[in-house]
Amino acid sequence: MRILIADDHDLVRETLTSFLTREKDFEIDQAGDLNEAIEKINANSRYHLVLLDYSMPGMNGLDGLAKTKAANEPWPVALMSGVAPKAIAQEALDAGAIGFLPKTMAASSMINAIRFMAAGETFVPVKFMTAEEPEEVNELAKGLSPRELDVLSGLCRGLANKEIARELDLQEVTIKLHVKTLCRKLEAKNRTHAAMIAKEAGLF
Repeated sequence: MRILIADDHDLVRETLTSFLTREKDFEIDQAGDLNEAIEKINANSRYHLVLLDYSMPGMNGLDGLAKTKAANEPWPVALMSGVAPKAIAQEALDAGAIGFLPKTMAASSMINAIRFMAAGETFVPVKFMTAEEPEEVNELAKGLSPRELDVLSGLCRGLANKEIARELDLQEVTIKLHVKTLCRKLEAKNRTHAAMIAKEAGLF
């Protein structure tokens, strides 16, 4: 079974190759970027399976997947990554990848997955696709309390203190205190400047 591992990290390629060559029926080739991978596919009459690193030079997102699929037809191409989220994995599958391999997979599991994909079967770890991803928190929001964020939202919408107080069921004097604190924390000159800082940071 002829397999091409395309990854720009020497250590990753060598480690995978070391694991896979223990299998007597695996013949492994390596490439350090997309262009080299395409060249090797064309020079070696295609591979039973090509493993592409999602973020190596030349990939340009999933464009590299499409180019490699066209070069390696009718044999399959899979994507692997140590950082890509499950949304990318799903996009790769939708774009025709035979599978997606997180680089955190155990060697024995990866060998089984490669055999599975080389046989024409789609593979993606169920645990990876069903795991909850941590919600990203805006850096600016990390230093603000939930109530301060509520007040800042009102500032970004151009509301006056009285309107924000009515909306949040608070006293107007309390809103004034929150605005003062927000300006200090955001290093803003005034309420308008605070709203500008929040918008520029993508908070609202």
